[in-house]
Amino acid sequence: MANPLTIQELPRNLRRPILIMAFAGWNDAAESATTAARFLAQAWSAEKFAWIDPEEFYHFGLSRPYVRFKAGSETEREVIWPATEFSIAQVPELARDVIVGVAIEPHLKWRTYCATVLDLARTCQVSLLLTLGALLAEVPHTRAVRLVGGASDPELAARLGIRPTRYEGPTGIVGVLNTTCRERGMATASLWANVPHYVSGIENPKAALALVRRVLGLLNAEVDLADLEEATKQFERNLAEIVSQNAKIAAYVKKLEAKNLEEEPEPALPGELPPASDLVAEIEQFLRQQRPEESKE
Repeated sequence: MANPLTIQELPRNLRRPILIMAFAGWNDAAESATTAARFLAQAWSAEKFAWIDPEEFYHFGLSRPYVRFKAGSETEREVIWPATEFSIAQVPELARDVIVGVAIEPHLKWRTYCATVLDLARTCQVSLLLTLGALLAEVPHTRAVRLVGGASDPELAARLGIRPTRYEGPTGIVGVLNTTCRERGMATASLWANVPHYVSGIENPKAALALVRRVLGLLNAEVDLADLEEATKQFERNLAEIVSQNAKIAAYVKKLEAKNLEEEPEPALPGELPPASDLVAEIEQFLRQQRPEESKE
């Protein structure tokens, strides 16, 4: 069996890289985690250097490849497959290098997939695997984003400012990858944003911003957050308008606000949303209606 990992060119002079990974799908409520990972890669001008071939790990009827015209051609097309891609940022302002991996959650052979990620991590002398995730929960959009997670040692958890989650139940590739790496002796941490379940179908820049800020704090780094901050302000303005116009939604948000903020919110698994799920369609329709107006400005 051919090795599914391709390293196009091993980066030189590696400085204790941290590997940040995020997966679209089950682990990525409102696309918060993948948005955060891609934002960081772009902010640091990370360059693609490795990838995992998708052939063994994806059901292409579920995650379909897509076609596009090749650059400079109006007739020749190419197929883009759902591969796992790794980019590296070697920025002098950072105390260590950062590798960012973004992918769709694989459908098949998770143990083999995790072993392949670990192979890349060892080859690149990765000193820490940090996974980003986002989960649906009964939390109001009006509060600061609650971040939970775990780490392989208490000191790392303290630096990330997270309390261990008490969650037990079905897991995704993020949980399996963290466990695999920890069992093989690699330091790991996982950072999850709690996303209001009633805006689950719309990108949530507020949750992405919270993840980005926490990663920057861990790395003692700074990047220009203006675009993400402005997207968050617009997101909050849209939701404030919805609440002001709909007594039913306003009452539900107040109910969530009244809950004990010290208690860990219950995660809402896909297909098991709380009773307020009847609000989702109305909110998402409103937010989508705002997009054409925003694009005209």
